[in-house]
Amino acid sequence: MDLILWRHAEAFDAEPGEDDMERALTPKGQKQARRMAEWLKSVLPEGCRILVSPSKRTIQTVEALERKYKIIDDLAPGADAEDILDAANWPNAKEPVLVVGHQPTLGQVAAVLLSGQPQDWEMKKANAWWLVQRDPQDAYSVYLKAVMAPDLIVK
Repeated sequence: MDLILWRHAEAFDAEPGEDDMERALTPKGQKQARRMAEWLKSVLPEGCRILVSPSKRTIQTVEALERKYKIIDDLAPGADAEDILDAANWPNAKEPVLVVGHQPTLGQVAAVLLSGQPQDWEMKKANAWWLVQRDPQDAYSVYLKAVMAPDLIVK
């Protein structure tokens, strides 16, 4: 199974009294989302399922991809690694899954899958990590296929 983790792009800090879920992307974040979307468009399989946190910043990030996506409430800030893996049907999904979400959860998912240990790994804003498990019955068959940052994408 292929699991692609995409952290939302840069967002404005919350204003006093503003709901964290309503934070929008900055102009830099919009540019990051467009760049990463261009790379993803060139490499994602056609049948990839796209699952997104209900926050404004993740929705704005994924909209740059110009593909259908599904908003999953369980992917909101505060989710844990198990919530992400359950939503993606890891490791049994038949199709690749792209999850657009938040830190620290996405880094925790990568840590658990790649090291077998719950750890807080840093995933930078707008970065995508592509993990693959060749055999759903073998936890040791997981490998990191790609890590991409928007500033590495030449336009």
